[in-house]
Amino acid sequence: MEHKHIYDKDGKQLCCTQEEKIYTNAGAKEMIDDTCCSVEKKDNTIKHSREISKNSTIKMFLPSIISLILLLIAIYFDNVLKPEWFTGWIRIVWYAVAYMPVGLPVIKEAFESNGKGEIFSEFLLMSIATIGAFTIGEYPEGVAVMLFYTVGEVFQTLAVKRAKTNIKSLLDQRPDEVTILQDNQPKVVKAETVAIGEIIQLKSGEKLGLDGELLSEKASFNTSALTGESKPDTKSKGETVLAGMINLNTVSQVRVTTAYTDSKLSKILELVQNATSQKAPTELFIRKFAKIYTPIVVLLAVAICVLPYFFVADYQFSDWLYRALVFLVISCPCALVISIPLGYFGGIGAASKNGILFKGGNFLDALANIQNVVMDKTGTMTEGVFKVQEVVFDAAFNQAETLQMVNALESHSTHPVATAIQEYVGAVNHNIPLQNVEEIAGHGLKASVNGKELLVGNFKLMNKFSIAYGIDPNSIVYTVIAVAYDKKFVGYITIADTIKEDAQITIEKLKSLNVKTTMLSGDKATVVKFVAEKLGINNAFGDLLPEDKVNKVKEIKAKNESVAFVGDGVNDAPVVALSDVGIAMGGLGSDATIETADVVIQDDKPSKIPMAINIGKQTKKIVWQNIALAFGVKAIVLILGAGGLATMWEAVFADVGVALLAILNAVRIQRMKF
Repeated sequence: MEHKHIYDKDGKQLCCTQEEKIYTNAGAKEMIDDTCCSVEKKDNTIKHSREISKNSTIKMFLPSIISLILLLIAIYFDNVLKPEWFTGWIRIVWYAVAYMPVGLPVIKEAFESNGKGEIFSEFLLMSIATIGAFTIGEYPEGVAVMLFYTVGEVFQTLAVKRAKTNIKSLLDQRPDEVTILQDNQPKVVKAETVAIGEIIQLKSGEKLGLDGELLSEKASFNTSALTGESKPDTKSKGETVLAGMINLNTVSQVRVTTAYTDSKLSKILELVQNATSQKAPTELFIRKFAKIYTPIVVLLAVAICVLPYFFVADYQFSDWLYRALVFLVISCPCALVISIPLGYFGGIGAASKNGILFKGGNFLDALANIQNVVMDKTGTMTEGVFKVQEVVFDAAFNQAETLQMVNALESHSTHPVATAIQEYVGAVNHNIPLQNVEEIAGHGLKASVNGKELLVGNFKLMNKFSIAYGIDPNSIVYTVIAVAYDKKFVGYITIADTIKEDAQITIEKLKSLNVKTTMLSGDKATVVKFVAEKLGINNAFGDLLPEDKVNKVKEIKAKNESVAFVGDGVNDAPVVALSDVGIAMGGLGSDATIETADVVIQDDKPSKIPMAINIGKQTKKIVWQNIALAFGVKAIVLILGAGGLATMWEAVFADVGVALLAILNAVRIQRMKF
């Protein structure tokens, strides 16, 4: 497909230059451009596109409409007009013709299923039941059962199609074409052909096709397609911009840094597409159950028809065959095998709409049962943007020179503390002769400068190298970076982080969901305790090494509590692996995060944590409502049918009616506000 789109500030597609086309299974061309253009451009092409889209839906219902008209006419002849000619073979042929539009496709599916080894399929059940009804002269009921079953199947197809379309429209936001600059001249090319290093020219209202680095001084972007956040995000020169972002103001230039297939959006799209293959335990159980359940009900139907011959005095074969056929119709597991996967699919779609990516329906189930959320501090509950508050060095050391050495050493770290020190000190002096740079996990950095040892880290680092210091680290609330040079304690730098604006409401919502909260951090214990008390977190532990975090999570799990760990998904990989559900914050910033975590929150908002749990709970609730509804109604009508108290009409409700109710209930989650 070759087309370009223009978007407004809310991410709404304004127009397209060419109609999008797909082909249905029947090979017919179908326009799906319903949402392609706004009311600003209602030309004949758009009207034609919408008409064809509506016609495709009508085409799906056409066999059922034909069958319904013929059935209603036949029933009218049978019960009202009663014409003399409407008897015998004419009446049989009329009902047979009414049956064919809806019956033949199902019978064909039954044969195809048998060819694949799926003998006891719902198609076979419906075929046996309706053909059986014809053999005993119950023509209206035979047509009606297949008619309503077909209508139910169409609604199921539409519901699944809508769920898939919702997810794809949320995530597959990549334009097929982009404008690149060649010899300072704009040229439109296919996005997949653009090489790393090429420069994209992005006009106002256009969507970026590949990840890259902003070359313009400043630009504002709508990132709602990626994060679910409608607030514009302003980027400065040199910052990373991602495929799917919409340029909101002036013409901008972006240097491509990632191939089309390796962009964050491509990875996220692949993640969600693969999510449906990860089945929840409930869904797996129902699939296994249906394979056992269906042959059992076929055998029971045979037993209902045959066994009474040996025990009932006035046995009438046609009566017991009718009861067996009613039993077969009721027992069809449509409501379960369709509505349950649709429920999980809807949950994944609802989460994606809010910028939360689940790697499978199994994690929706797991998160619904979470009892304790264990979280990192920096970057999860705090902004992760540190600023130097105070520099306290011994007068025997030159503060400016020492800070230059500290800055040079910290430039070898990706920790936010390093960024804070660089912002405070300024540009890194690369002439400083650093040697043997080493990062000591959970402690800090070590190097040699002019043959003398330089240590920059926490006070555990000072203790490790037996550096004496005459202060109490616990008396300082802020995060402290200790410095030692030539085996002497130089002093310390205090650094502060700010709590995220929605951190407080996050903890409150988690408490309302009866979820305990625990904070684990490698940061100073006093800082961790201060943040935890301010937010109302149940338990908090600081000064932790990576192995200490693992041990703390093991302690929680030893109490038989299910645990979700929230962090960056990279540095805390052991804890993520140990937890029942690993949740990564700010997943757009790291490829490794997308690979590591079970759930990816696409922005940095901790309030998405309780939202994700709530989506899991609501999905599970809807799935179990459908299970209870299907089994409850079917059990009652099955008993009535076996006893001869239920007709085909009750059977239709027990099968198709319940299936439709379950489907409507399943798609409800996509309309919920969390």
